[in-house]
Amino acid sequence: MKNYKVGIIGATGMVGQRFALLLADHPWFTVTALAASGRSAGKTYEEAVSGRWAMTSAIPENLKEMKIYDAVADMKEVASKVDFVFCAVDMKKDEIKALEEAYAKLECPVVSNNSAHRFTDDVPMIIPEINADHTEIIPAQRKRLGTKKGFIAVKSNCSLQSYVPALYALDKFGVEKVLVCTYQAISGAGKTFERWPEMVDNVIPFIGGEEQKSEQEPLKIWGKVEGDKIVSADSPKFTAQCLRVPVSDGHMAAVFVTFKNKPSKEEILDAWKNYSGAAQELELPHAPKQFLNYFVEDNMPQTKLHRDLEGGMAISAGRLREDSQYDYKFVCLSHNTLRGAAGGAVLLAELLCAKGYMD
Repeated sequence: MKNYKVGIIGATGMVGQRFALLLADHPWFTVTALAASGRSAGKTYEEAVSGRWAMTSAIPENLKEMKIYDAVADMKEVASKVDFVFCAVDMKKDEIKALEEAYAKLECPVVSNNSAHRFTDDVPMIIPEINADHTEIIPAQRKRLGTKKGFIAVKSNCSLQSYVPALYALDKFGVEKVLVCTYQAISGAGKTFERWPEMVDNVIPFIGGEEQKSEQEPLKIWGKVEGDKIVSADSPKFTAQCLRVPVSDGHMAAVFVTFKNKPSKEEILDAWKNYSGAAQELELPHAPKQFLNYFVEDNMPQTKLHRDLEGGMAISAGRLREDSQYDYKFVCLSHNTLRGAAGGAVLLAELLCAKGYMD
């Protein structure tokens, strides 16, 4: 694989910091531009994140002295220095949509962690193990944008990564109805316990917009490319409740599911064990070898023990059993800023490179 020059837009935020760590020694990608808001522009990366570095690992040495560009004012210069950018900015939704389209129209592909374009008809929202074929919409998007190379691709909401893969692996049994309750870490809000002491010994039973995303985004992932748009599926039917819990990293989901053709427990476990997708077939650098991991112990998986499985890119499941109202219930876990955010976006970029969309 050739080496690609990449930029991080929103490099100073928590997800941007994750991107910095993941890309520091990437075998395919070299960071050649960092951008953030005008407040950070002109500073070195080390200066810009001083007092707000939230990662347990140190700032990558090769990025410390790199100058921060203004993500908006210096857009043309950033685009000229890279083959594509990762975007994880903290802006209003309409501003993000405009920013990402502007980069795309500068012939700079955008791999976005943001939610702004998730329901743009011709923007693929991809989990590489599930719907890699949605990349096929990119030519239609380029036609709309008037670009030869530029386009936008997004990853889904971070909490979906914990349970949608486990459900999709069971699609052959006809997943019909799903109830999910997610228990989401504070890093999903870009916070640490030091910055959010109110979360210590506390649970908040509301996360703005999260339940709508949890109920609607899976249907686009389950959808199909038809002409110049992605058409969302009509089923499964999802209902969700989302809670913020006092955990640093890792989103847990309690899942209840009904099937058209109810499988046996053994059939479910076999489907999970043997499920893989394009990420594994293409042997992408950040693809977990075993995507779905089932734990037989009643008290597993646990957030602290299993969120970092396979570099934080694998999904953990447990407690599969029959239910009195649904067919089955189980729990799932994923690392929300790795598989759910920056890591999922890096894996998506690897998929796009392997399929030739970045060339």
